[in-house]
Amino acid sequence: MAEFALESSAFENAQAIPARFSCEGEDVSPPLRWSNVPEGTRSLALVADDPDAPGRVFTHWLGWGLDPAGEGLGEGESAPNEGENDFGGKGYRGPCPPPGHGRHRYVFRLYALDAELELASGAAKAELEQAIKGHVLTTAELVGTYER
Repeated sequence: MAEFALESSAFENAQAIPARFSCEGEDVSPPLRWSNVPEGTRSLALVADDPDAPGRVFTHWLGWGLDPAGEGLGEGESAPNEGENDFGGKGYRGPCPPPGHGRHRYVFRLYALDAELELASGAAKAELEQAIKGHVLTTAELVGTYER
């Protein structure tokens, strides 16, 4: 059986994210597509983080309620439910590392869940992590890089 996978037509895994999807461009979310969703998946949740941010992991996007039967999200498309990012807003905000700080990694992690989440829109990352605890069947990951 093929592995659960997350991809983007905008960039390859471990490659540079185009500026269009960053704070230096239009700051729209990249197109994402998933495949080989495991049997028993009732919903999907998405977390996009920068583990190389100064001081702590910086969250760029929280989304849940994604349809496992769907094929992905188009460019600039919102998730059905979105949480609070570390910029203090809801939805996607793109790469925006401090200038001269070097190349940062941006990890898009998609969780296949055996339940639908009962979580209010605008929830914090800690609330999402608590809600998915014990419900993760598997995860798929896509990593992009960005440098200013």
